[in-house]
Formats: sequence, C-alpha cells, structure tokens
Amino acid sequence: MTDELHSDGISRRVALKRLGAVASGAYFAGAFQGESTDIIVGGKPVEIAVWSLSPTTVRITVSPVVAGIRTPVPVTGALIVDDKARPVARGTEASNVALVRARDVVVKFTASPPSLTIETARGEVLQRLDLSAETSDVSFLLGKGPLLGFGEGGAQFDRKGVIDQMRNGQVSNNTYRLSTHGTRAPVQWLIGTEDGWAMFIHQPYGTFDLTGAEGKFTPAPQRAFGGEAGVVGAASPTPTQLTTNSPLDVFLVASRDPKVIMREYAMITGFQEMPARWTLGYQQSHRTLSGPDEILGVARTMREKKLPCDTLIYLGTEFTPSGWNTRNGEFGWKPENFPNPKPMFDELHGQHFRVVLHVVIEGRTLTGSVTDACTGLPQPSGRNEQNQWPPDRSAACYWPVHKGVFDTVGVDGWWPDQGDGLDGPSRLNRHRMYWEGMQQWVPNERPFALHRNASPGIQRYGGYIWSGDTQGLWRTLQLHVPIGINSGLSGFPLWGSDIGGFYPTAEYTGELHVRWFQFGAFCPSFRCHGRNWHLRLPWGWDGGDGGPFETGANNSFRVDPAELNNKQVEPILKDYLELRMRLMPYTYSALRETHQTGMPMMRALWLHHADDATAVRRGDEYLWGPDILVAPVVEKGATSRRVYLPRGVWYDFWTNERVEGGREVEKPVDLATMPLYVRAGAVIPMGPVKQYTEEPSNEPTELVVYPGASRTSVMYDDDGHTFNYRKGEWTGIEMLWDDRSRQLTLQLVRGSKMSGAVPRLFAARVAGMQTATMVRFGGDRVRIRL
Repeated sequence: MTDELHSDGISRRVALKRLGAVASGAYFAGAFQGESTDIIVGGKPVEIAVWSLSPTTVRITVSPVVAGIRTPVPVTGALIVDDKARPVARGTEASNVALVRARDVVVKFTASPPSLTIETARGEVLQRLDLSAETSDVSFLLGKGPLLGFGEGGAQFDRKGVIDQMRNGQVSNNTYRLSTHGTRAPVQWLIGTEDGWAMFIHQPYGTFDLTGAEGKFTPAPQRAFGGEAGVVGAASPTPTQLTTNSPLDVFLVASRDPKVIMREYAMITGFQEMPARWTLGYQQSHRTLSGPDEILGVARTMREKKLPCDTLIYLGTEFTPSGWNTRNGEFGWKPENFPNPKPMFDELHGQHFRVVLHVVIEGRTLTGSVTDACTGLPQPSGRNEQNQWPPDRSAACYWPVHKGVFDTVGVDGWWPDQGDGLDGPSRLNRHRMYWEGMQQWVPNERPFALHRNASPGIQRYGGYIWSGDTQGLWRTLQLHVPIGINSGLSGFPLWGSDIGGFYPTAEYTGELHVRWFQFGAFCPSFRCHGRNWHLRLPWGWDGGDGGPFETGANNSFRVDPAELNNKQVEPILKDYLELRMRLMPYTYSALRETHQTGMPMMRALWLHHADDATAVRRGDEYLWGPDILVAPVVEKGATSRRVYLPRGVWYDFWTNERVEGGREVEKPVDLATMPLYVRAGAVIPMGPVKQYTEEPSNEPTELVVYPGASRTSVMYDDDGHTFNYRKGEWTGIEMLWDDRSRQLTLQLVRGSKMSGAVPRLFAARVAGMQTATMVRFGGDRVRIRL
C-alpha cells in the first residue's frame, strides 16, 4: 500500500486507520462525521462490509456478530468472486460505513433506522436497502419499469405483483402451478430495467413480496450447512439445524447498459461453458419401448425420412412401463429392450446419433466433487435393503457407479432427473459432477447433461435445464415464452421445455404440437418428450396410434382419432428441423457470445432496446441471438399474430418485406408460419441442410445481408466438440456491412486463426435476391460489393 497524501493532507494509511476499516483500490470519506454507534439489525449487533468488485458492482454484507465473532457467509458454490479480497470499508460502527466511494458507485449508511443507499457518482439514487433494527426483513426500491430475472419458472414476465417464496422444484400454490409454469429454479437476481440497477441476494434465501410500492425480502430460517430450508421434498430440519443468524450478502450492479449488467452477473456467478455443437441439434426422447426393433426402427426412420436429428434419449424404467435400465437408480440394462447393448449402440453411433440415458438421484444432499476420496458411504451394486444409498451422499462415491455403463457402450450424455429435494449447493454439485465426471474419462470432450433442477452457478458446468412435467395446454405454451426469457436473464441460458408438454390433455392436438415445435426450434434445448410418446415423433400424427397409451393430465386422455391422420404436421416439423440446422452457424455464434459475455441466446428485447419502453415490456416475443426476432404463435386457431417491432428497420424472414419498426404489426399466419423478423444491417450465416450437425458438406455457407443499416457481426467456429478452442483453435470472422457503399467486408477477428477446412467457401447475397457472389476466404481481408 502506498502512503500518498490526499488533498486534506492526511496520508491514506492514516486515513484508513482513523476510519477503522481496510481498503483496497478505493478511497472513502465522510466517516469522520457524527458519533460512532453500534449497528443493530434484526435485534443483533452486526458488521457491514462493502467491496468494490468492478467500476459498476459492489458487494455488501450485513453479518451478525456473536460473542465478538463475525458470522461468515455460508459457502454455497454459487460465487466465483474472490472471498479473500479486502473490502473497501468494514466495521461495526455507523461511522465506518457512513459514506463509501467504490469507484463509480457510492454507498451511504444511516443508522436510525438502518438503511443502505446506493448511488451513482453523480448522486442519482439507484437502490435503497431499508434494514430493520427489530427484524431481518429488508425493503428495497422496485423502480419504474418491469423487474426481470428471478430464475426459471414463475407467474409472469414482469415479476412485479407477486409473492415468491423462492421454493425449488415442481411445486404448486395459488400463484405458481406446475401444470403451466413448470419447474421453479429460483435465483434471487432482479433487474430494474428502467432504473439502472440489478441486485443479487446471494444469502440468505427467503420470500420476496413485490406487491406493494416497495419490495420486501423476508429471510427464511437457514440450514446450518448453508442451504435453504423448506425445499420441496426435503426432509424437515430439526430446530437445532436452523439458524436466523445468516448474513445478508447482496451484490448491486449500477448500470443502464444491459450488456454490462449481464456481464457483471456472469462475473459474480460464472460464465456459461461452451457445450458441444451437437447439443444444439434436435433431440428425440423415447418413453415406453417395444424392444430393440422399435429402438433401432425409430433411428432408421429418422434417417430414411431425412429428418435432421442429433440425439436419441432413452428414459429409465419405473417412470415409464419400459425403459433402458432394470430400475430407476440402477445401471443394469433392461434385457427386453437392450438384450445386447453394445451392438445396438454401435449401430446408433454408426448412424451418427448421440445417445443419452436417463438417470435418477434422490436424497437431501450431494456433496464434494468427483476428485474427492469416497469414504464412509457404500458402493451400491443395486437397489436392495442391505446396500442402499443413504439420503446424504458424495459425488466421489456416486459418480463411479456410472462407469460400467459408459465403458460398455460409450454413452454420450446423461439426463439426471428428479433432485427436487436437493438443497441449492447440492443442485450445483450435481451439475458439477456430470461436467467434471465425464472429463475424467474423456478429457477433451465437452460433456452434456440435461437437468430438471438448477441453482446459481450451474452455467459454469455446461448446465442444460428443462422446465419439467408440464401439461399440454395452450396456456403452458404461452407462459413458457417469458419463462424461457427470464431463465436466460438469470444465468440459465441453456433452457428448453418438453415440446408438446409432458402430460397430454384434451387440448393436445397436432396444431398445438406444431406451434410448440416451432417455438422449440428457437430455444437452446430443442427436444420432444412426453407421455403417449409416439405423438412426439415427427411422423406420429399421421397414421399412428399415438401410443402406447399412458394416462394424461386427467388420467383418461385419449387422442382424438381424427388427429391421428393429420398430414400437415410432419412436413411442417421437417421444415423447422431443417431451418434449425441451416441456422446452426448463426446459433453457434450466439452460443459463443453467451460464453464470452453472459448475454443469453434467448434475449429479452430489453437487452438490445433498453431505450424503447414498449419493447422492454414485451415478454411474448424475444430475440434469438442479436438479430432474429421470434414471435411464437400461442393461440389456438390463430390466423394472425400481433408483433411489436422495436425502432429501426426490420425484414420479414419469410417474405423479405421491409418493415419500419417502433410499432405493432399484424402478421398473417397459417399453421406453417411462426413470425420471424431480422434487423436491418444483420448478416445471417446459414449453412446447408444436414442430417446431423457435424455431417461433412462441401456446400458453401450463405451470408444473407439485410440492408438498411451498417453493422458488424461475427461468425464463430471451432471443431464443435473438444476444448481445443481454449488453446486458440477457433475462427472468428468479422462481417462488416457498409450500407452506404453496399459493401460486405470479411476479416479475421483479432486473436483468432483459420481452423478446419481452409479456405472457407461463402455465398454472399442480399435478402430476397436469388443471385449470390461466391467467395473463398482464407484469412486475408475480402471485400464484396452487393
């Protein structure tokens, strides 16, 4: 620490000593004013500490002091910030934290009543945390605009107006219904879209009341090990396991730039890892199976009908009358379906399918990592009374049980189901186990696992999630648009749903399936799954039986026989399968941006149009990556769809019609059409139709230019499945469109290099034009006049 003099002649070292706090990299003032008083919050003396994590982000802890010892913040695994970093200010007296300057953020504390005000350097109040001297409640400002975030699931797009207990799992109450809302994976991260702030309450978990003029947070009693109490499905803790002394640990981001807000949250909890490219392809899930002939028959039919598909997923037995294993929780093969697993897997792999197996883990906790030593827990050979897993288990003991199946057939990924009773740290550990565990056996392959539960930080472990066992209802489809958007804003960018809804209902028809499939084609996880699973096959609505029969939402659902001769469905689904595949270069580039910046793939309009109040409030449409606006059709029998286009020029993807934005437009739709619009200035890279993502092709990549503005975008590429991109083996091609000169320039992104096939063949054209200019790009700058 240097001992430079400040303008008042007091050295920094002396100033810090007088203030009774430790500082690093910032100066704070104003603590000399007034008498020092102990800070009392919730009836207890506390210490307040303030950290400056970046120019725009501060961390504030309010920690009870018991017998002179500060209560530490429980370790949940959610954070990647350095807990050993020195705070800007810390103290148990009000004078220690009266005025704290943390680069571009100012934190002010008043003792009576206890309150923390967060301001910009210009004195603009962004947020105020009103503490209580008597209780642990915290009140805070809601702001003027919509509040977004809050994790997966929930009642609506804008979180205002709800009371949310932050309960994990598949729950139902007056404001939250599993049938339509799906799984709840709460994240205590709120974004004030019009007021320049975002807030993450890391600890403790509690109830948010957003129904009043101000928000109110009431902490729940905490388990002693740091997980939240009262998790659905968890064993009830005894009173001695609960504590009300958990510190309040809050992160505040002060910025009006949505990109900064998303980056800062990623800096707190972690950036999304890059999954393999094949995980973005179509995934076909199977339920009840009629033996090896049906298993192989579905795969062969996919290829014969030229229906693009990357992944086949096999459910476990007991959740369905017939699955891949002997019983849920076990790793033995069901002989009726997989009498000789190795040759079957060899044939599936020979047809270039990836194979994913469903697995179930239950219990209260999952601790540690796969690299720990397994001690004190049994290694189960099967589910029996003498050799059962205990309710609390370790990853080091559980993960090795997967190895026999992996060694036998070479499983490509896992589908860890259940886990509703796991606390937050255990849900994170589960994601970590499948990410790190697979790398023990195949170190240079990006793992895949699809989870039903999540908690902050899972993105560091490639976390794919889906929305759980919903019902096939139009209302469910409608709600899942904002649910997907808020999941992406909450650090869960790799999200999807059961296309069609898990439980069939009387509303589940070919029309609903098509509309849900269209939406699914523009979700990160693109997967069909549900009961009466033949209806989930692309050809299942034409000439099939819908079966084998399984009960629906009302336990007696039978599909209308007229719906089983719907010849419209399969051709439309094929079109969207092919569109998903053609857009893979664009989609993979959006994934890379997520990995680098924290920007989700499904983007609230707010992220790119924060100055457009109407756009900010729209939760029924979203941006797929930076340039494609998606407006799912969610009403039965719709013949048109009202779409809000933010300010600027847009193009109808289907007709190439140029449309002025800043207004609502009425888009006519038939069953085959889901409205898609592309912003002016975009250059959309589109590949050829492939049957699987890594299928070799000599066809050029199209670069489709949408004129009307000048913009720069980037197409990213690597080998699609290894970690070699971390070593610099990746290609970034900048695509600069100058609208005035009608010139497209291609050049390498600084730091990237040409990888894979060189040179790259491109066909550049203006949207709506049939003729294209062929270009071979080998790394040197290329200019194309269109």
